[in-house]
Amino acid sequence: MPRGAKVVGQPVEMIPKQRILVVDDEPMIRLINTDILLDAGFQVDTAEDGSAAWDALQLNNYDLLVTDNQMPKVCGVELIEKVRVAGMVLPVIMATATLPDELFTEHLWLQPFAMLLKPYNFVEFIGAVKAILHVAGHAGAPATALVPNWESSPLTFSLRL
Repeated sequence: MPRGAKVVGQPVEMIPKQRILVVDDEPMIRLINTDILLDAGFQVDTAEDGSAAWDALQLNNYDLLVTDNQMPKVCGVELIEKVRVAGMVLPVIMATATLPDELFTEHLWLQPFAMLLKPYNFVEFIGAVKAILHVAGHAGAPATALVPNWESSPLTFSLRL
């Protein structure tokens, strides 16, 4: 139904789609993740590396960031660091072939909200996206609800699949 359409004389407002940025240097993985998210009703933008993702984050507001780690120019961990240092209120899912557990242990504030180890399947991927968006408060709760206290409870919003 188009925005502003009327039903029985009442205006109907469409709920805006949640916007997700998918970052991966592998074109096929970007395409598959994008198709899965589009089929689930999300609005999706893509970036081929962390540098392009950072540029997109400067220009647009996103409800979720899904990023690989091992990428040229700016890796996933560096991208998360940029997001956190900039004070962006944005949940992150890291979907990668190798998890940088040691780095996350040393720097708890860099941990993404969820981590998916490649290869993951459709159910794991869309389940993590929906769970994080729900937990992070993007189902209608204020955005401030998604900023965990990384010092006192660093794993509060973490979900490892």
